Amino acid sequence: MTDRRRFLGTLGAGAIGLGAAAFYDIPGLFAQTLIETPRQTEGPFYPDRLPLDTDNDLIVLGNSLTPAVGAITHLSGRVLDRGGSPLRGVTVEIWQVDNHGSYLHPGGIVGGRRDANFQGFGRFETASTGEYRFRTIKPVPYSGRAPHIHVKVKRGDRELLTTQCYVKGEPQNDRDGVLRGIRDARARDSVIVDFVPMPGSRAGELTAKFDIVL
Repeated sequence: MTDRRRFLGTLGAGAIGLGAAAFYDIPGLFAQTLIETPRQTEGPFYPDRLPLDTDNDLIVLGNSLTPAVGAITHLSGRVLDRGGSPLRGVTVEIWQVDNHGSYLHPGGIVGGRRDANFQGFGRFETASTGEYRFRTIKPVPYSGRAPHIHVKVKRGDRELLTTQCYVKGEPQNDRDGVLRGIRDARARDSVIVDFVPMPGSRAGELTAKFDIVL
């Protein structure tokens, strides 16, 4: 539980390095290289009833000591405008299947199985740096879809963007109709991210960085 509080309260090892942040803090720098994050379908399995716990740690529910099953992943990034400036005070939401391929939605449960210890949905509000971060699991495939994480960005009740992020090197990416629906190759590449080993992690945890450009 001490580790959980540390994760929720600090940027920690999974945060983005200060060097990368410094580049983005100069308005307009490298703006030409930024690709607006493409919109993608919300899908039918956005939670119909949100869990009591909606924080940014999807691995542990409330005060439970039993973690979710899966490859623990620290997903982080920044929310930026097209000029490269960070956006403060926007809420990033994510939702995804558990290790069985089941959503936090009655219509998205596979084979009657669902990991009761996986939160399935989380939220994080950005501060002045535009940064967000989550502790979740590496997404797994389910029927008809490549592994992905759904992402929604809001300001208050206003939805700014709904998209999905995918795993780089996943063979099913080439057959995923939703991903292939992004016709522009650079825009498509912008939602495919590396899931790499976290330096120094003895538990085999992963990190993934997904910047969102509005």
